[in-house]
Amino acid sequence: MNKAIKSNTEIRIDLDIIQQWIAPENHVLDLACGDGTLLKSLKEHKNVEGYGLEIDQEKITAAIANGVNVIEANLDTGLSQFADNSFDTVIMTQALQAMRYPHLVLDEMLRIGKQCIVTFPNFGHWQARIFLLTHGRMPVTKELSYQWYDTPNIHFCTVKDFEVLCAEKNILINQREFVAERFLDRQIKGMCPNLFSNTAIYLLSK
Repeated sequence: MNKAIKSNTEIRIDLDIIQQWIAPENHVLDLACGDGTLLKSLKEHKNVEGYGLEIDQEKITAAIANGVNVIEANLDTGLSQFADNSFDTVIMTQALQAMRYPHLVLDEMLRIGKQCIVTFPNFGHWQARIFLLTHGRMPVTKELSYQWYDTPNIHFCTVKDFEVLCAEKNILINQREFVAERFLDRQIKGMCPNLFSNTAIYLLSK
């Protein structure tokens, strides 16, 4: 259940932005690391030292094949095996909404990391809103491609929801970036990211 959103081209943009935010030779932990693509790229381009956590056996095998140090772990049980400030950066891409208690996962990420990076699908995007308005059903889009009954995404949120949570928990938003698929959305996403962005990317610290 760690990788909640099926792969698409936005993951590549996601990865590129994340790489820009991580300093060379950082000590990195990638939560729900999937096949290890991100860590492999960070190792090659930023000379980072890091580990991935993953629960899916097939993805663990793929990560090992990619030369990634991966540990089998269920993120819903916490990260108590890691001491405070164990890593420079803790990353979670496209999986926060699949966690049972996303707010507690954020707490743990910021406990063990000096900073953290999270990405998630923005449920406030206009396509999701229109789908719900016109069909009266839970949206099924390219980014949200599961049906309501088989989706691993159990806590949908919008850009506004996430920023309210950060404010309530006194989490600092150091940087944020938004990814949009459609050309027009890309031109105007800066004016209203909650309406026009498909994916949100945040760099956070305490």
